[in-house]
Amino acid sequence: MEACWSGLEQRDNPDGRILRKNAGVGIGDKVIVRKAEVKDAEEVVLSPPPGTYIQFGGNAIDMIKGQLVNKAAMGGDILPVMISSVGMMGPGWMIGGKSVPLIVIDTKPSGAVLIVQNTKLKLNENTVKGYGSVRETGITYEEIGGLKEQIQKLMETIELPMMHPEIFHALGIEPPKGVLLYGPPGTGKTLLAKAVANESGANFHYIAGPEIMNKYYGESEKQLRRIFEEAKKNAPSIIFIDELDSIASKREELTGEVERRVVAQLLSLLDGLEKRGQVVVMGATNRINAIDPALRRPGRFDREMEIGVPDREGRREILKIHTRNMPLAENVDLEDLSNQTYGFVGADILAFAREAAMKTLRRYLPEMEVEEEEIPSEILKEMKVTSEDFKEALKEIDPSALREVLIELPDTKWADIGGLTDAKREIKEIVELPLENPEVFTIMGIKPLKNVFLYGPPGTGKTLIAKAVASESGANFICVKGPQLLSKWVGESERAVREVFRKARQVAPCVIFFDEIDSIAPMRGMGMDNRVSERVVNQLLTELDGMEKMEKVVVMAATNMPHLVDPALLRPGRFDRSILLNIPDKKERLEIFKIHTRMMPLSEDVDLEELAEFTENYVGADIEAICRESAILAIRDVLSNGEDINEKRVEKRHFLEALEKLRPSVDENTMDYYLKMKEKFKSGVRRVDTAYVGYR
Repeated sequence: MEACWSGLEQRDNPDGRILRKNAGVGIGDKVIVRKAEVKDAEEVVLSPPPGTYIQFGGNAIDMIKGQLVNKAAMGGDILPVMISSVGMMGPGWMIGGKSVPLIVIDTKPSGAVLIVQNTKLKLNENTVKGYGSVRETGITYEEIGGLKEQIQKLMETIELPMMHPEIFHALGIEPPKGVLLYGPPGTGKTLLAKAVANESGANFHYIAGPEIMNKYYGESEKQLRRIFEEAKKNAPSIIFIDELDSIASKREELTGEVERRVVAQLLSLLDGLEKRGQVVVMGATNRINAIDPALRRPGRFDREMEIGVPDREGRREILKIHTRNMPLAENVDLEDLSNQTYGFVGADILAFAREAAMKTLRRYLPEMEVEEEEIPSEILKEMKVTSEDFKEALKEIDPSALREVLIELPDTKWADIGGLTDAKREIKEIVELPLENPEVFTIMGIKPLKNVFLYGPPGTGKTLIAKAVASESGANFICVKGPQLLSKWVGESERAVREVFRKARQVAPCVIFFDEIDSIAPMRGMGMDNRVSERVVNQLLTELDGMEKMEKVVVMAATNMPHLVDPALLRPGRFDRSILLNIPDKKERLEIFKIHTRMMPLSEDVDLEELAEFTENYVGADIEAICRESAILAIRDVLSNGEDINEKRVEKRHFLEALEKLRPSVDENTMDYYLKMKEKFKSGVRRVDTAYVGYR
């Protein structure tokens, strides 16, 4: 049926549930579509549905009519319109700027009519009885994006046994009694349960896990029994237990007697469900491993269904749902927005769309007289949510799964990094190429390179490269400072490592950057006082090549002391590339000078090529310090001589004086050490006499 509307513009496409209610059909029903004889409407009378109160403003008829011209309708149809002046409305319907349902009470002539410019429109503020509440339609599958596979499974598992129990009887099997939905917060678990209840026509019994607990003896179990009894009496029913882990945690880990009794009571009630498919229990949790294993066996929660973070297509569907009533500008590209929202769950995308609309509102607020009773319809029609509004909103909305570990993205670009041409190319191949052109690896029959290990003298740009990756890759970025993971409590450091990788897998594509990795992954077996570090290394090894897939998760690590890092981490398959960030040559030093002086007012006597010649063995951080020190010397001249700061230039003598003060931070012995390390990384087997002494 939706295919009938596929050619229409997005805002002309009617809400799916309203379309089905108007047609009197449900999902899965077969319909026959014939061309109707439609006459021009002379008069159409509209009224709010039961449960709402609308006070129409003086310009309401013109505004509503403008939206309904060239639309077909007949008596009893529901027409969603945008209304700006709304008095008080029932729960669930929003004030001005939101789609509001109106019911067609009468048409002249009767039957199917087309609303045209000459149609006389009448608005009745009194609600009409006999049509039922529009809210009866509840939440439908059309309001859930990115979960097509899960919806199909739930229809087979829950709807089919309720509507056609004879199928299961003929097969000689019992339908599932329970379904457990699990996944990160905000992915739509509760929404999905409500949609299933609504679409199947079942009674919906909601249990908020924490609220069922009671301090009085036996009261918690009594409430559970009462809800299950009501569900049986009013079958078909769906019992939905939200935050199941709060009332059904593992009994061996529970200290309170009340909690243990509640788990036992829930097990007993699930075993007591005998009616064939007419009472189904659904549970939802974001802590699947915290639930008592006795609940997770077949016969209780028969099906476990992951509601994960949506992929690109899922995000596009969700964006389409949350923007369908928005006046979008022509430059808004939902496909592009779905590419920019890696790791966003449904709740994040809703917040993102709402924030974009708020940005639009802030742009138009100066034109509005908010003290007036009505906002002119011209301004309301003019309001458009633009691509720029979405871009600004994206800066303020982060993926909820990453809020504990997400850093504020730096604005470092590849162009801000002078030299390091080979290193930048290799890192782009590892991080950006699999995201932008994954098909090239498939064509060549290989898997993308996985992880990259950066090492080199201090100041060569290891952390700067990580910042550029975070800014340029488009992937989510988690920065882990080595010492932050370590804890004095047994098992906490390993748990922190597991949590970082778990979150990265949730919001993939994601880059994890371990800065100063030598502090958390030192060589094992070198002392008795580093048991914590050894366990952390073991956990890192498990995460990097363990049983769980690391699809679209890239790990970067950096250190200036590679000989301290456990060698087991650095083999191919864990860190596929070890890249030495060498001291820059003359050409690269010139690039770095140009980057750090591009905003400086330079005197004509400053020759950057000459400075590049003078700065052999200087690394990028040294050159930045020279430029900064030269500018400070110029400022000192201004302050001491009373010169005009706007006329002052940084001169050659300032650079030469800075060179006298700042010496290179890397000497030949240091570079020999890193070059030897590079040879040892390339050679595979370490050429040492003892069995396990590391790289020294």
